[in-house]
Amino acid sequence: MKLILIGIQGSGKSTQGNLLSQQLGISYLSSGHIFRDMAREKTPLGRYIKETMNAGFLIPDDKTLEIVEEYLKKSEYKNGYILDGFPRTVAQAKKFANGITAVFYIKVSDKEALWRLAGRDEEGVREDNTLKALMKRISEFHIKTKPVIEFYREKGNLYEIDGEKDVNVINREILQKLGK
Repeated sequence: MKLILIGIQGSGKSTQGNLLSQQLGISYLSSGHIFRDMAREKTPLGRYIKETMNAGFLIPDDKTLEIVEEYLKKSEYKNGYILDGFPRTVAQAKKFANGITAVFYIKVSDKEALWRLAGRDEEGVREDNTLKALMKRISEFHIKTKPVIEFYREKGNLYEIDGEKDVNVINREILQKLGK
């Protein structure tokens, strides 16, 4: 089973991804976590990723595709996976033809996402969680990622989930759509 979770930052993708990974016995991969790890590296690529993320921008399509596809070659992903935060652009979605089972759009309002993110302290203080960077990422989501939702809707494998419900209710809805 190959799943994609799409939603604005703070929509609960990570929470659902971790729950589904345990329930379905498949690995969870967050592009955001990959990039934050890489941004800590003292390499030219690490510095580039850090500066790009701190400014609230997305990592370019070609670099993102290369990094995610390389991770998916690892043995823990051979039986399927849950992707969080990828693809983020239609170009990425079109180039990433990996036999996706289902795509779940976890929908929350901008206001709810900001409210959730304002109280979040992931892995200590995140340099890219300034209000300016958060607003930029929300804007980027609407401009670049909303069309990805329509791309998968047209393919017929998109499920829209109300992400403002209780975590357990959301999880049950996703499992139900998967026939579990």
